[in-house]
Amino acid sequence: MNDYLKIIEEKVKKNIKLENIAVINNSHKHTRHKFFDKNKYHLCLEIKSKYLSSMSKIDAQRVVMKALKEEFKEKIHALEIKLI
Repeated sequence: MNDYLKIIEEKVKKNIKLENIAVINNSHKHTRHKFFDKNKYHLCLEIKSKYLSSMSKIDAQRVVMKALKEEFKEKIHALEIKLI
């Protein structure tokens, strides 16, 4: 699992200019949800990026979502993006 979080971190770093990123697995908080799938992740990305901060929130989120587009097909169920 930690390997997968590292893959997410590297993928975002590769596609977006940023100063710092934290990838947090919040899947354990969602185990009682109706559509919970133990094979998919609920992640929170805390990103410090002058590049993303220069955009509107929606545009910044689109950039992040585009970088992780393939991950949503198989591994990510939910993604929270915090620009710090």
